[in-house]
Amino acid sequence: MSELDKKTTVERRVIILDRLESKGQVDVSSLSKELGVSEVTIRNDLARLEEKKMLIRARGGAIRLDRVAVDFDLSDKNKQHYEEKMRIGVTAAKLVEEGDTIILDSGTTTIEIAKNLSASNTLTVITNALNVASILAEHKNANVIIPGGFLRKNSLSLVGATAEESYRNYFCDKLFIAVDGFSAAHGLSTPNVEEAHLNRVMIEISKKVIVVADSSKFLKRSFAFIAPISDIDVVITDSGIPTEEHKKLENAGVQVVIA
Repeated sequence: MSELDKKTTVERRVIILDRLESKGQVDVSSLSKELGVSEVTIRNDLARLEEKKMLIRARGGAIRLDRVAVDFDLSDKNKQHYEEKMRIGVTAAKLVEEGDTIILDSGTTTIEIAKNLSASNTLTVITNALNVASILAEHKNANVIIPGGFLRKNSLSLVGATAEESYRNYFCDKLFIAVDGFSAAHGLSTPNVEEAHLNRVMIEISKKVIVVADSSKFLKRSFAFIAPISDIDVVITDSGIPTEEHKKLENAGVQVVIA
């Protein structure tokens, strides 16, 4: 491939991303005509951009990544907004009090909470996340309960009817829940339907619901609906939260904490 071809490929993909940003979705046929290349070439462009997590391919084209939150592997999620997640984890851990029974949902932000729980506090932690449970195994004063279920390898979490039945045996002081999509209008969402079902059970049995989400999660909708914002008591996020979302949450009676 010549230098000119390489440059043309780069420029073409920049244009594709620009169209996605402005329209939210693109189709192969229109791009082919606009850019003067074959539909095969456009499909190849979309495939490469999807590999780089820059869009999601859909029938006949592609949609913008923030239209539907993607179910990334934990290794990929760990790299995204890590500084913000660390600060959120430290702030959230300070809300845990002596003798609390808490739920730590699966997710890279809840891992940061587990890392920062005070070693002097006696508490009970229910978690369906194997990596969270592994961290808490080092906490000498934490009683750890792991529900049954089958393993979702993407998130290292246990889900399904067995997990839901297990959770229904408890009442908890605080739930710390991580989400992939969050908006004042559409509530909380996640890519996986079974995770969403289990999250709803967690909300039902918890006295206080605390969402931990970095600002990149706002104004995004994922595939499976979890709950409306009326079910939330507190949101812990970073300073990048959209101003309008911040206002809407506070007007709805949700406490917003900036980590």
